[in-house]
Amino acid sequence: MKKLSILLLTLSIQFSFSNDYDWGKTGHRATGEVAQQHLSRKAKKAIYKILDGESLALVSTYADDIKSDRSYKAFSPWHYVNFSADEKYTDITPSEHGDVIQGIRKCIEVIKDKNSTEVDRAFYLKFLVHLMGDLHQPLHVGHAEDKGGNDIQVQWFGKGSNLHRVWDSNMIDDYGMSYTEIAANLPVLNKKEIKQVQSGDILDWVEESQKLAAVVYGSVEKGEKLSYRYSYDYLSVVEDQLQKGGLRLAKVLNDLFK
Repeated sequence: MKKLSILLLTLSIQFSFSNDYDWGKTGHRATGEVAQQHLSRKAKKAIYKILDGESLALVSTYADDIKSDRSYKAFSPWHYVNFSADEKYTDITPSEHGDVIQGIRKCIEVIKDKNSTEVDRAFYLKFLVHLMGDLHQPLHVGHAEDKGGNDIQVQWFGKGSNLHRVWDSNMIDDYGMSYTEIAANLPVLNKKEIKQVQSGDILDWVEESQKLAAVVYGSVEKGEKLSYRYSYDYLSVVEDQLQKGGLRLAKVLNDLFK
């Protein structure tokens, strides 16, 4: 009985850790699917080889899947970045443990390095797909004191949740669409609009997420009961972020494999 209790506690901790810090699986896969659809022919061919035929949607959850393996613990801080709302990323001293910006830069560096092994290139490419998704979840650029909204408890359709989880998965999961259905039903953008979304760089995109995080923090009160109205007001914002993440991931990959 004691062993069973320890096992259940361990699983509970792992489940909480793996689900409270990222877009849910559906969100990440939707972003990967969008990116896949906007790859250049050259990038698509190179990525197919590196990932041994696996799609961006499939590998998009890899960085979450390995969280239960303690040997990858050093990568945990890569999923987010915290800094004050009145600061820019360039104003702060980056964490010695890493953050989502440093993680993305490291992934690009390894993938570009011709001396990198194929194993390393595959590992960091999978991570890059994931981190570009995380960068567009606004609470990954949230406040350190509330763990990116994880400590802001709310009710979601009468069940306990928190602000971070609402944005990660509650709204997406209750929408009831698969990742392919979500990707297929996002707004249709023309070339000019796509180019506008893809403009800028990682620092511009993290600043954009930071501004959106301020809106998200102002959208609820602690303990508030959220349901249809909240989803009506903000699900379209979630979809926009999934689409932006996918289009910008495609740009980063197309630039990498020119």
